[in-house]
Amino acid sequence: MKSIKIGTRNSPLALWQAEEVAQQLQQLGHATEIIPIVSSGDKQLNLPLYAMGITGVFTRDLDIALLNKEIDIAVHSLKDVPTQMPQGIELIAYLERDFPKDVLVRSQSAKHKDLKDLKIATSSLRRRAFWLKEFPNAEFTDIRGNVQTRLSKLENGLADATMFSQAGLERLNLNIEFEELPMMLSAPSQGVVVVAGLSENKDINAAVKAINHTATQQCVEIERDFLQTLEGGCTAPIGAFAEIMDGSIHFVGRLCSLDGKECIEVEETIALPTSESIGKTIAEKVLQQGGKALMASIKEQL
Repeated sequence: MKSIKIGTRNSPLALWQAEEVAQQLQQLGHATEIIPIVSSGDKQLNLPLYAMGITGVFTRDLDIALLNKEIDIAVHSLKDVPTQMPQGIELIAYLERDFPKDVLVRSQSAKHKDLKDLKIATSSLRRRAFWLKEFPNAEFTDIRGNVQTRLSKLENGLADATMFSQAGLERLNLNIEFEELPMMLSAPSQGVVVVAGLSENKDINAAVKAINHTATQQCVEIERDFLQTLEGGCTAPIGAFAEIMDGSIHFVGRLCSLDGKECIEVEETIALPTSESIGKTIAEKVLQQGGKALMASIKEQL
Protein backbone atom coordinates (compact mmCIF):
# COMPACT_ATOMS: atom_id res chain seq x y z
CA MET A 1 0.00 0.00 0.00
CA LYS A 2 1.22 3.52 -0.82
CA SER A 3 1.99 6.05 1.92
CA ILE A 4 -1.19 7.07 3.79
CA LYS A 5 -1.78 10.83 3.50
CA ILE A 6 -3.03 12.16 6.84
CA GLY A 7 -4.88 15.48 6.76
CA THR A 8 -5.01 17.68 9.85
CA ARG A 9 -5.56 21.22 10.99
CA ASN A 10 -2.26 23.03 11.49
CA SER A 11 -2.57 23.96 15.17
CA PRO A 12 -0.01 22.41 17.56
CA LEU A 13 -2.69 20.26 19.19
CA ALA A 14 -4.10 19.03 15.88
CA LEU A 15 -0.60 18.20 14.65
CA TRP A 16 0.05 16.24 17.87
CA GLN A 17 -3.10 14.23 17.19
CA ALA A 18 -2.06 13.54 13.60
CA GLU A 19 1.40 12.45 14.78
CA GLU A 20 -0.22 10.05 17.25
CA VAL A 21 -2.26 8.46 14.45
CA ALA A 22 0.81 8.34 12.22
CA GLN A 23 2.87 6.61 14.90
CA GLN A 24 0.21 3.98 15.52
CA LEU A 25 -0.06 3.28 11.79
CA GLN A 26 3.73 3.15 11.43
CA GLN A 27 3.89 0.58 14.22
CA LEU A 28 1.70 -1.61 12.00
CA GLY A 29 4.11 -1.15 9.11
CA HIS A 30 2.36 1.62 7.15
CA ALA A 31 4.18 4.59 5.66
CA THR A 32 2.50 7.92 6.43
CA GLU A 33 2.63 11.55 5.34
CA ILE A 34 1.07 14.42 7.36
CA ILE A 35 -0.57 17.20 5.34
CA PRO A 36 -1.60 20.30 7.38
CA ILE A 37 -4.66 22.19 6.12
CA VAL A 38 -5.84 25.61 7.39
CA SER A 39 -9.53 25.43 8.30
CA SER A 40 -12.12 28.17 7.98
CA GLY A 41 -12.71 27.91 11.71
CA ASP A 42 -9.09 28.86 12.31
CA LYS A 43 -9.21 31.74 9.82
CA GLN A 44 -12.14 33.57 11.47
CA LEU A 45 -10.86 34.12 14.99
CA ASN A 46 -12.95 37.26 15.54
CA LEU A 47 -16.27 35.37 15.52
CA PRO A 48 -17.65 33.43 18.49
CA LEU A 49 -17.79 29.74 17.59
CA TYR A 50 -21.55 29.48 18.04
CA ALA A 51 -22.21 32.52 15.81
CA MET A 52 -20.53 31.12 12.70
CA GLY A 53 -23.70 29.36 11.59
CA ILE A 54 -22.03 26.08 10.70
CA THR A 55 -21.71 22.80 12.52
CA GLY A 56 -18.44 21.19 11.59
CA VAL A 57 -16.68 24.51 11.19
CA PHE A 58 -13.32 22.89 12.07
CA THR A 59 -13.88 19.78 9.95
CA ARG A 60 -15.29 21.19 6.73
CA ASP A 61 -12.00 21.96 5.00
CA LEU A 62 -10.65 18.50 5.80
CA ASP A 63 -13.89 17.01 4.47
CA ILE A 64 -13.33 18.89 1.21
CA ALA A 65 -9.72 17.69 1.02
CA LEU A 66 -10.93 14.11 1.53
CA LEU A 67 -13.60 14.38 -1.16
CA ASN A 68 -11.04 15.93 -3.53
CA LYS A 69 -8.68 13.03 -2.69
CA GLU A 70 -5.92 15.39 -1.60
CA ILE A 71 -5.65 13.27 1.58
CA ASP A 72 -6.54 9.66 2.43
CA ILE A 73 -7.71 10.18 6.02
CA ALA A 74 -8.47 13.16 8.28
CA VAL A 75 -7.70 13.37 11.99
CA HIS A 76 -10.04 15.33 14.26
CA SER A 77 -10.93 15.99 17.85
CA LEU A 78 -14.17 14.02 17.87
CA LYS A 79 -16.10 16.70 19.75
CA ASP A 80 -15.58 18.97 16.69
CA VAL A 81 -17.12 16.41 14.31
CA PRO A 82 -20.83 16.85 13.46
CA THR A 83 -23.09 13.93 14.33
CA GLN A 84 -24.28 13.94 10.71
CA MET A 85 -21.37 13.05 8.44
CA PRO A 86 -21.08 14.33 4.84
CA GLN A 87 -22.10 11.83 2.20
CA GLY A 88 -19.24 9.49 1.33
CA ILE A 89 -17.26 10.15 4.52
CA GLU A 90 -17.29 7.92 7.59
CA LEU A 91 -15.55 7.62 10.94
CA ILE A 92 -13.06 4.75 10.74
CA ALA A 93 -11.11 4.59 14.01
CA TYR A 94 -11.33 6.06 17.51
CA LEU A 95 -8.16 6.32 19.59
CA GLU A 96 -8.36 5.47 23.28
CA ARG A 97 -9.81 8.37 25.29
CA ASP A 98 -7.28 9.89 27.66
CA PHE A 99 -8.49 13.04 29.47
CA PRO A 100 -12.21 13.82 29.04
CA LYS A 101 -12.64 16.63 31.59
CA ASP A 102 -12.80 20.43 31.48
CA VAL A 103 -10.25 22.23 33.64
CA LEU A 104 -9.83 25.83 34.76
CA VAL A 105 -6.70 27.90 34.13
CA ARG A 106 -6.36 31.23 35.94
CA SER A 107 -4.34 34.31 35.08
CA GLN A 108 -1.59 35.12 37.57
CA SER A 109 -3.56 38.10 38.87
CA ALA A 110 -6.61 35.97 39.75
CA LYS A 111 -4.90 33.15 41.64
CA HIS A 112 -6.71 33.84 44.92
CA LYS A 113 -10.18 34.86 43.70
CA ASP A 114 -13.21 32.77 44.60
CA LEU A 115 -14.67 30.80 41.70
CA LYS A 116 -17.90 32.81 41.89
CA ASP A 117 -15.99 36.10 41.38
CA LEU A 118 -13.99 35.07 38.32
CA LYS A 119 -14.55 36.70 34.93
CA ILE A 120 -14.48 33.73 32.56
CA ALA A 121 -13.27 33.73 28.96
CA THR A 122 -15.10 31.13 26.88
CA SER A 123 -17.04 30.95 23.63
CA SER A 124 -18.66 27.64 24.56
CA LEU A 125 -22.40 27.74 25.27
CA ARG A 126 -22.03 24.55 27.29
CA ARG A 127 -19.28 25.90 29.51
CA ARG A 128 -21.13 29.19 30.05
CA ALA A 129 -24.41 27.52 30.96
CA PHE A 130 -22.88 24.90 33.24
CA TRP A 131 -20.81 27.59 34.99
CA LEU A 132 -23.90 29.80 35.40
CA LYS A 133 -25.73 26.83 36.93
CA GLU A 134 -23.26 27.09 39.84
CA PHE A 135 -22.43 30.82 39.72
CA PRO A 136 -25.46 32.71 38.31
CA ASN A 137 -23.84 36.17 38.50
CA ALA A 138 -20.71 35.25 36.56
CA GLU A 139 -19.33 37.56 33.88
CA PHE A 140 -18.03 36.22 30.55
CA THR A 141 -16.07 37.31 27.53
CA ASP A 142 -15.49 35.47 24.25
CA ILE A 143 -12.16 33.85 23.45
CA ARG A 144 -11.00 31.95 20.37
CA GLY A 145 -7.80 30.43 19.03
CA ASN A 146 -5.56 27.50 19.83
CA VAL A 147 -4.34 26.69 23.34
CA GLN A 148 -1.29 28.94 23.17
CA THR A 149 -3.29 31.88 21.76
CA ARG A 150 -5.89 31.62 24.52
CA LEU A 151 -3.23 31.42 27.24
CA SER A 152 -1.60 34.55 25.85
CA LYS A 153 -4.91 36.42 25.78
CA LEU A 154 -5.55 35.40 29.38
CA GLU A 155 -2.23 36.76 30.62
CA ASN A 156 -2.80 39.97 28.63
CA GLY A 157 -5.82 40.72 30.81
CA LEU A 158 -8.79 39.47 28.77
CA ALA A 159 -10.28 37.68 31.80
CA ASP A 160 -9.47 36.09 35.14
CA ALA A 161 -9.66 32.51 33.90
CA THR A 162 -10.59 30.26 31.02
CA MET A 163 -11.52 26.61 30.58
CA PHE A 164 -9.75 24.00 28.49
CA SER A 165 -10.21 20.38 27.71
CA GLN A 166 -7.63 18.73 29.95
CA ALA A 167 -6.62 16.60 26.97
CA GLY A 168 -5.31 19.65 25.12
CA LEU A 169 -3.03 20.69 27.97
CA GLU A 170 -1.79 17.16 28.66
CA ARG A 171 -1.14 16.25 25.02
CA LEU A 172 0.94 19.37 24.45
CA ASN A 173 2.85 18.63 27.68
CA LEU A 174 2.29 22.20 28.84
CA ASN A 175 3.49 22.74 32.38
CA ILE A 176 0.45 24.80 33.35
CA GLU A 177 -1.33 24.86 36.68
CA PHE A 178 -5.01 23.96 36.35
CA GLU A 179 -7.97 23.14 38.58
CA GLU A 180 -10.41 20.28 38.11
CA LEU A 181 -14.07 21.28 37.93
CA PRO A 182 -16.35 18.55 39.31
CA MET A 183 -19.50 20.56 38.51
CA MET A 184 -18.73 20.65 34.78
CA LEU A 185 -19.80 17.86 32.43
CA SER A 186 -17.75 17.23 29.31
CA ALA A 187 -18.90 17.85 25.78
CA PRO A 188 -20.01 14.60 24.11
CA SER A 189 -16.90 12.68 22.93
CA GLN A 190 -14.46 15.14 24.52
CA GLY A 191 -10.92 13.82 24.83
CA VAL A 192 -11.15 11.47 21.83
CA VAL A 193 -9.12 11.60 18.62
CA VAL A 194 -10.96 10.16 15.61
CA VAL A 195 -9.93 9.25 12.06
CA ALA A 196 -12.32 9.89 9.16
CA GLY A 197 -12.02 8.62 5.61
CA LEU A 198 -13.82 8.05 2.35
CA SER A 199 -16.26 5.14 2.42
CA GLU A 200 -14.94 3.97 -0.96
CA ASN A 201 -11.33 3.55 0.24
CA LYS A 202 -11.77 -0.01 1.49
CA ASP A 203 -8.09 -0.96 1.71
CA ILE A 204 -6.99 2.18 3.56
CA ASN A 205 -10.00 2.00 5.89
CA ALA A 206 -9.24 -1.62 6.74
CA ALA A 207 -5.66 -0.66 7.62
CA VAL A 208 -6.77 2.26 9.79
CA LYS A 209 -9.45 0.24 11.61
CA ALA A 210 -6.64 -1.79 13.16
CA ILE A 211 -5.87 1.15 15.51
CA ASN A 212 -9.49 1.48 16.70
CA HIS A 213 -10.14 1.32 20.47
CA THR A 214 -13.44 -0.55 20.77
CA ALA A 215 -14.32 0.46 24.35
CA THR A 216 -13.88 4.15 23.52
CA GLN A 217 -16.00 3.72 20.39
CA GLN A 218 -18.82 2.13 22.40
CA CYS A 219 -18.89 5.03 24.85
CA VAL A 220 -18.65 7.91 22.40
CA GLU A 221 -21.27 6.48 20.06
CA ILE A 222 -23.73 6.61 22.99
CA GLU A 223 -22.69 10.20 23.73
CA ARG A 224 -23.04 11.27 20.08
CA ASP A 225 -26.42 9.54 19.68
CA PHE A 226 -27.57 11.40 22.81
CA LEU A 227 -26.37 14.68 21.30
CA GLN A 228 -27.88 14.06 17.89
CA THR A 229 -31.28 13.12 19.34
CA LEU A 230 -31.37 16.32 21.39
CA GLU A 231 -30.48 18.20 18.17
CA GLY A 232 -27.62 19.90 19.91
CA GLY A 233 -24.84 20.14 17.36
CA CYS A 234 -22.76 23.14 18.43
CA THR A 235 -25.75 25.22 19.43
CA ALA A 236 -26.98 24.04 22.83
CA PRO A 237 -25.50 23.50 26.31
CA ILE A 238 -25.33 19.70 26.24
CA GLY A 239 -22.92 17.50 28.16
CA ALA A 240 -22.54 13.73 28.05
CA PHE A 241 -20.03 11.24 29.36
CA ALA A 242 -20.06 7.44 29.22
CA GLU A 243 -17.45 5.08 30.65
CA ILE A 244 -17.19 1.33 31.07
CA MET A 245 -17.12 0.30 34.74
CA ASP A 246 -17.40 -3.24 36.13
CA GLY A 247 -18.83 -4.68 32.95
CA SER A 248 -21.44 -1.94 32.47
CA ILE A 249 -21.55 1.49 30.87
CA HIS A 250 -22.18 4.37 33.26
CA PHE A 251 -23.69 7.39 31.48
CA VAL A 252 -24.39 10.95 32.60
CA GLY A 253 -26.12 13.49 30.35
CA ARG A 254 -27.17 17.08 30.88
CA LEU A 255 -29.13 19.75 29.00
CA CYS A 256 -29.23 23.29 30.38
CA SER A 257 -30.87 26.57 29.44
CA LEU A 258 -28.45 29.25 28.22
CA ASP A 259 -28.59 31.02 31.59
CA GLY A 260 -28.03 27.79 33.53
CA LYS A 261 -31.23 28.23 35.54
CA GLU A 262 -33.02 25.21 34.07
CA CYS A 263 -31.16 21.92 33.76
CA ILE A 264 -32.24 18.36 33.05
CA GLU A 265 -29.76 15.67 34.06
CA VAL A 266 -29.93 11.92 33.57
CA GLU A 267 -27.75 9.14 34.93
CA GLU A 268 -27.97 5.56 33.70
CA THR A 269 -26.06 2.31 34.15
CA ILE A 270 -26.35 0.10 31.08
CA ALA A 271 -25.36 -3.58 31.02
CA LEU A 272 -23.04 -4.72 28.24
CA PRO A 273 -23.56 -5.50 25.44
CA THR A 274 -25.74 -2.43 24.80
CA SER A 275 -28.33 -1.85 22.13
CA GLU A 276 -27.25 0.47 19.33
CA SER A 277 -29.99 2.96 20.18
CA ILE A 278 -29.25 3.45 23.89
CA GLY A 279 -28.02 7.04 23.51
CA LYS A 280 -31.14 7.90 21.53
CA THR A 281 -33.36 6.23 24.14
CA ILE A 282 -31.78 8.21 26.99
CA ALA A 283 -32.09 11.48 25.06
CA GLU A 284 -35.76 10.79 24.39
CA LYS A 285 -36.29 10.56 28.16
CA VAL A 286 -34.74 14.03 28.49
CA LEU A 287 -37.01 15.39 25.76
CA GLN A 288 -40.05 13.95 27.54
CA GLN A 289 -38.94 15.46 30.86
CA GLY A 290 -39.07 19.02 29.52
CA GLY A 291 -36.12 18.88 27.15
CA LYS A 292 -38.22 19.46 24.05
CA ALA A 293 -39.53 22.78 25.36
CA LEU A 294 -36.07 23.70 26.63
CA MET A 295 -34.47 23.03 23.24
CA ALA A 296 -37.16 25.12 21.53
CA SER A 297 -36.46 27.99 23.92
CA ILE A 298 -32.71 27.76 23.30
CA LYS A 299 -33.19 27.86 19.53
CA GLU A 300 -35.37 30.96 19.83
CA GLN A 301 -32.60 32.76 21.71
CA LEU A 302 -29.78 31.92 19.31
